[in-house]
Amino acid sequence: MKKFALVFLGIIIGIIAGFFITNRFISRIPGLSPAQEQARKFETILDNAEKNYVDSVKTQDLTETAIKAMLSELDPHSVYIPATLKQREREDLYGSFEGIGIQFEIINDTITVATPIIGGPSEKLGIRAGDKIVKIDGKNAIGIQDTAVIRRLKGEKGTQVTVSIKRGNMKDLVDFTITRDKIPIYSVSAAFIIPDTEIGYIAVNQFRATMFEEFVQAARKLRSEGMKQMILDLRGNPGGLLEQAREMADAFIPDGKKIVYTKGRQSAFDDDYIATGGGEFEDIPLIILIDRGSASASEIVAGAVQDLDRGLIVGETSFGKGLVQRPYELPDGSSYRLTISRYYTPSGRSIQRDYKDAKKYRALIGRTEAEEGDNFEHKEKGDSARPAFKTAGGRIVYGGGGIVPDYIVKHDTATKLFIELASKVLREYTDAYLSENSEQLRKQYQNELGRFLRSYTINNEAISRLKVMAEKKGIQWNEAQYKTDERAIKTYLKAQIARSIWNLNEKAMVDITADKQVQKAIQLFPEVQKLAKNK
Repeated sequence: MKKFALVFLGIIIGIIAGFFITNRFISRIPGLSPAQEQARKFETILDNAEKNYVDSVKTQDLTETAIKAMLSELDPHSVYIPATLKQREREDLYGSFEGIGIQFEIINDTITVATPIIGGPSEKLGIRAGDKIVKIDGKNAIGIQDTAVIRRLKGEKGTQVTVSIKRGNMKDLVDFTITRDKIPIYSVSAAFIIPDTEIGYIAVNQFRATMFEEFVQAARKLRSEGMKQMILDLRGNPGGLLEQAREMADAFIPDGKKIVYTKGRQSAFDDDYIATGGGEFEDIPLIILIDRGSASASEIVAGAVQDLDRGLIVGETSFGKGLVQRPYELPDGSSYRLTISRYYTPSGRSIQRDYKDAKKYRALIGRTEAEEGDNFEHKEKGDSARPAFKTAGGRIVYGGGGIVPDYIVKHDTATKLFIELASKVLREYTDAYLSENSEQLRKQYQNELGRFLRSYTINNEAISRLKVMAEKKGIQWNEAQYKTDERAIKTYLKAQIARSIWNLNEKAMVDITADKQVQKAIQLFPEVQKLAKNK
C-alpha cells in the first residue's frame, strides 16, 4: 500500500511537472517567487503564439522585444545587448578592431579619408587625409553607405584589400594594397602645450581599457616639454570603465581621500573607492572641462576633483548618469546590463538626475542650467531648486543630478547660417579647397606648425567661394549672421586644413582658439592656485 502511494505520488508530480514545462499548467504552484509566476505567464503566451498564431512566429524576436521592453521600464541604462552587438561594444571599450586604419566621411557619395590612424597600415603606406576611395577590390565604391564601407574595409588581421584612390587634381587613380592589421582605438584624442603658455591640454574622449596608460604617457611627455598646469577636457566623453576613472582620479587626489562611492538596495553592491598614495599629478594645478555630453566616468572624475577642492570645473552641467550597471551573460551569447546601485561624489551628491520621463532624459530636456546663467562663480547663492553641498574646503557645490561647474560657460549659440553651412556645405567646401591646395599647403607649412598657427588666415576670396557654393545649395547668405559667426566659420576651415596637413592634435590647437570654455579656463589658473593654498 505504501509503495503504491509513493508510485501514485510520483505519477502526480510528473504530470504537474509536465504541465509546467509545456506551459499548459497555469494555476499557481506554491513556493514560486513573484518573478517566477510572471515568467510562467510569459512562457504560456509565447508558447501559444508559436503554436496557434495565424502567421509563423519568430520566438527569438518576440523574446528579445519583450526583454528590451521590460528593462526599459526599469531605467534608461538597464539594457539588453544582442550577441551581434557584443563585439562592437567590446571594441569600443577595449580599444581595438581589425581593418585598414582610417577615419572616413561620406562627402558627395564618396568615401573621403578624414584621418589615417597613426601607426595603422593606411598611414604607413602614405594614404592621406582628403584621399577619396572610389573603388574597393576593383568594385565601384561611389554611393555606398557607411555600414557597407565598414563591412568591406574591416576584416581579419593579415588579409588584404585593394583601394583605388583619387588624390587632389591627379587624373589617374592610385591603387593601394593594404594588409589589414589590429587598429588601436585611442582614448586620448589630443595632447599638447597651448602655444605661448605653460598649460598642457589633454582631451580624453572615452574611458576605454587603455585610457589611463595613454593619459599618463601624454601627461609625462607634456611635463617634459614644460607643462606647469593642466586642462583636462572631458567634454563629450560618455564614460566607460569605472576602474579607468578611479585610476585617473587617483593620479590627482591625495592618499586616503574618497573618490566616489556606490549604494544599492543590496549591501553587496555598496562600495567605497579610496585614493592611494603617490598620485603622479597631485601637485599640478588642474581645470576640468565638462558639458552635457560628459557622463558616468567623466562625472566621477570631475565630481571628486571638485568636492575635494583639487581643481576647478568649467563648462556646462554634465549629463547626470550616475547609475551603476552590472553585466550578465546569457547562454546564447547575448547579455544584459542591470542597474544595481548609484554613484555618489565624496560630498554625498548623487550624480544621477531624474529619469522618470525617458524621452526628456535622453533629450536633456527640463534641466535647470538654462536658468542658472553663470551664477556659480564661487557664490553661495545659486539656484535654490538644486540641493547644496559643501566641498572639503567649505565651498558650496550643487546636487540634483550631473556635476554643476564652478564656472558655467555656455557654448556659443550658432546662427541659422552657421548651422546650415555646417550641415550642407562646409565639409564639401573644405574637401574641394584641399583638393586644389593641399600639396601647396603641405610644402609651405608641414615643417612650420607655429607659423601656420600664428599667420595662416582664411582670406576673403575663400569666403566668397564658400558663399557661392552655399547659395548653389539653396542657403540664403545672411551677412549679419555671417559677421556673428565669422570667427567660428574661419576657425572650422582652418582646423580642417590643419587636420589634413598634420592630424587631430593640430586640428585641436586651432579649434581651441575660438573655444570660449578653453579660453575661460586659461584665465582661471590664478583661482586654482588660491584654491590650493586654502586647502
